[in-house]
Amino acid sequence: MTKSLALLEKYWGHTSFRPLQEDIINAVIQQKDTLALLPTGGGKSVCFQIPALQLDGICIVISPLVALIQDQVANLKANGIKAIALTGGLKQTEISDLLDNCVYGDYKFLYLSPERLQQEIIQERVKQMPVNLIAVDEAHCISQWGNDFRPAYKNINTLRELLPDVPCIALTATATPTVVHDIVESLHLKEVQQFQQSFTRENIAYTVLETENKVLTIEKTLRKYPQSCIVYARNRKSTVQIHEALSRKGFTSVFFHGGLSSEAKKKNLQLWLNGKVQTIVATNAFGMGIDKPDVKNVIHVQLPDSLENYYQEAGRAGRNGEYANAIILTDANDIETLKKQFIDNLPSVDFLKLVFRKLCSFFQIAYGEGYDTKHALAFYEFCKTYQFPTQKTYTALQLLDRHSVIQLSQNFHRKTALKFIVDHYNLMQYLDNNPNISLITQAILRTYGGAFEQKININTHYLAQKLGLSKEKISATIQQLAKDEIITLEEIQTDAEITFLVAREDDKTIHPIARDVEHQNELKKKRVQAVIQYIKNSDTCRNIQLLSYFGEQTSTPCGICSVCKAKKTVKPDTSLQLLVRDDILKVLKEKPMTSTEICAMLPYREALILEIIPLLLEAEQIQLTDTHTYTYTI
Repeated sequence: MTKSLALLEKYWGHTSFRPLQEDIINAVIQQKDTLALLPTGGGKSVCFQIPALQLDGICIVISPLVALIQDQVANLKANGIKAIALTGGLKQTEISDLLDNCVYGDYKFLYLSPERLQQEIIQERVKQMPVNLIAVDEAHCISQWGNDFRPAYKNINTLRELLPDVPCIALTATATPTVVHDIVESLHLKEVQQFQQSFTRENIAYTVLETENKVLTIEKTLRKYPQSCIVYARNRKSTVQIHEALSRKGFTSVFFHGGLSSEAKKKNLQLWLNGKVQTIVATNAFGMGIDKPDVKNVIHVQLPDSLENYYQEAGRAGRNGEYANAIILTDANDIETLKKQFIDNLPSVDFLKLVFRKLCSFFQIAYGEGYDTKHALAFYEFCKTYQFPTQKTYTALQLLDRHSVIQLSQNFHRKTALKFIVDHYNLMQYLDNNPNISLITQAILRTYGGAFEQKININTHYLAQKLGLSKEKISATIQQLAKDEIITLEEIQTDAEITFLVAREDDKTIHPIARDVEHQNELKKKRVQAVIQYIKNSDTCRNIQLLSYFGEQTSTPCGICSVCKAKKTVKPDTSLQLLVRDDILKVLKEKPMTSTEICAMLPYREALILEIIPLLLEAEQIQLTDTHTYTYTI
């Protein structure tokens, strides 16, 4: 392992391995099929990158997320390691050239999505490559019992058939025993060497906290622990609202969601990574591939949809080994909201068929047509057109994406389409009188044919690069042309891009995936129920609950989760209860207040105050008003 340690220090700057890394690397170097289960932050990528660097040839890495692929390839290149990623947007000639580099060059890593393996050119060129290892990242995606089942992962079998003598390493952070068995079977791992680190994170205090004011609770947590924090919210609107609320209170924060431009995402991420702001408020689009060791708090303001996702997101706290908090904030409505969002909105097979038909109609795709065509989708306009519920429709689109019917990518931009409505003679006269916009107008006419006959789509970014001008200057010119009635202008804000991976055959397109969809719907219901059980169970140590879910049995309480802390807490004596009761009545004599305001006014634990308020209501010493405030009644 001397060479492995030397590579670890040379490229990653570490002088020792994390638990199990050395054993896993040794098994791979010995050409053994290997399964590695390491928790989030356990250093999975090093387990295949170091042996691949030692062995002659190139390592093929299968990964489900473009962002994760790009992040790992960028890190490898930054360390001087030659790596290639075949992601979307590449022309056939570009793909061919990159594959030539893998065959004839000294590249060490080729990163692919599972969908790429369906392409004949990939399969043919892989045969010619000196492949030393197949690495399957996020391997739970291959299992129909997995939380993120991705049917395209089944294509990895093709890779194993093409390279029967090449060892394979499968890696994942979250897998139940059923999923582990499925991974081994599906990947045909032979005499598999299995390594599993305990799922326990001894330094993380898992907490479920009931609160009527989640933002105020976040503020209290940030004051108590002024270190780095991630707040997970379910939708884009919530990320912005929480960010603004924290900013108003003087906290430094940024927000992060799929609707932001890549520039905005990069800027906000760097501010947080570099410690310029304390908190990043994000949807679950954030976090994969992010390794910030000093995150003190991970706070969920809504219930997660599965314990698998929660464990991964919570696991981004405390990677430096120091005490950290993973907090779920919940109120009286959260469980019903969770059921509505993730059970009531599960798309049936019939709804899936309907969405696909309407998607084709929306883009005017004829029966038998549409294969490999790309379309900018204004999602909310699509839902409004066909009166579809947004959450259920988005879930349907995700299902179509996972089953390789379409490729769905979040791509926030403004689509610009225009048509010239004056003849050439009048246009020339207009440009003579407005020479300041002549250059851009002429460039549009030269670049895009048919602008006098039909509405054409304009790429303002491309024009800006071509002319060496700003996008703002291009847009201002187009707006001026529209204002002067030289063109008709249509601007549509899009938030996704759809690529059709099959031709339109309506219901026939969906029939082959119907059974899988129904099966996955049942599993999702069970996962939601597991989350609800986790939230409600205030008797069993939360760490023990999580370990049990992942098939790891222990009877030793963690001692730091909310359940363990509650058991340690001495119940308030009668005199303290009386004191709290009297103080609550005293503040309510002055004016009506919400429970949050009462907690802010009094120097007692919030849980204790919230314990006394129902007793006062029952004794009719206070009452709840229509405006959700408490008022003194005696």
